[in-house]
Amino acid sequence: MLTHEQIEKNVGWLIVLTILLISVGGLVEIVPLFFQKSTTTPVNELVKPYDAVRLAGRDIYIREGCYNCHSQMIRPFRAETERYGHYSVAGEFVYDHPFQWGSKRTGPDLARVGGRYSDQWHRIHLLNPRDVVPESNMPAYSWLDRPLNDPAISAKMEALRKVGVPYSDKEIAEAPKAIEGKTELEALIAYLQGLGLALKQTR
Repeated sequence: MLTHEQIEKNVGWLIVLTILLISVGGLVEIVPLFFQKSTTTPVNELVKPYDAVRLAGRDIYIREGCYNCHSQMIRPFRAETERYGHYSVAGEFVYDHPFQWGSKRTGPDLARVGGRYSDQWHRIHLLNPRDVVPESNMPAYSWLDRPLNDPAISAKMEALRKVGVPYSDKEIAEAPKAIEGKTELEALIAYLQGLGLALKQTR
């Protein structure tokens, strides 16, 4: 039987037992989440998979690093819910792979930004933020006003279906046509306009 002192003095045992302890602790915390209904099923019928345009917009959101300054997670504290709305729940994000939860807020949280501003406001804001928010330190994303070119959109939807997003064969087949003629700016705005509506509409 190893004593505490022997484990501390033997680097090999210390590494093995530390890894074992972290693995067991992680499994105990993570595995139950796969069987908990609130984390695996949509919070209500308003939570739907992203259509092709919004999915492309979400990819642009990630590509441009928007998550580096904007979280999508409202904590259950009064100061947060009064400013942003209903706190975030896992059932809103069951179709997000990966989800955009986080705690980094150089800019405001975007979890409930859907419908808060018009498409035109978002367009102006993304092309030059200071035109609508003079004190903003957000960079301009003028290059997004270009044609959306995503030849892999159907393949992305097929991959997401393999991890549980219920896309139909028809939705996957029609995806390239759905994004035809769209700009990257329009796709990103479509993504933003859909954020947080599931709980916002039920408050």
